[in-house]
Amino acid sequence: MGGGDSAFKRRLERAAEVRSYRGAGISAEEEAELEAAEATERDQRKKVDDARRAEYLIRDAMAQGKFDNLKYAGKPIPGLGEAYDPDWWVKGLIQRENISGLGPEAILIRTEDAELDGRLDAQFTEKQVRDILADFNARVVDARRQLQGGPPVVTKTRDVDAEVARWHERRAARSQDARPEPEPHRSWWQRLWRGTT
Repeated sequence: MGGGDSAFKRRLERAAEVRSYRGAGISAEEEAELEAAEATERDQRKKVDDARRAEYLIRDAMAQGKFDNLKYAGKPIPGLGEAYDPDWWVKGLIQRENISGLGPEAILIRTEDAELDGRLDAQFTEKQVRDILADFNARVVDARRQLQGGPPVVTKTRDVDAEVARWHERRAARSQDARPEPEPHRSWWQRLWRGTT
């Protein structure tokens, strides 16, 4: 039958041997030594059994193809060579789940800072732009004052006048791009020939 039966047979013989020692009336010290030896043997068997089981499960999963088409197969694992960041899991969760409005204040402000120009470009009046910038700057200053731990606030406040000037420049550039080119002047017979009047 194989190696499994011989191992089982040895265990049965060992158990019978231990029972015979105990039945022969051994001393308490010898019995304690026997129990310690049995405990170490059980631990070793358990480790071997766990290792065999894990090896079997891995081989079985490979045979079923569960390790095929893994996300990072043949690619470098992201963030592997970077310096340790104590807030890696929070940043990863926020990025992975696209969570907004939750998380450490410093990370939320950094995210908002990156998207601030787009938000300003969606505004119609200079007053709206100034209000948004004043609110943003106040929240940056408040986040710097809070000493609740977490990542440091490295986001800088924005100069309101400079940002308003940039907003005007971007708006003027967009209006230049949005103007359609005037059609060339066509005579009446060209318009008639092309079907437009």
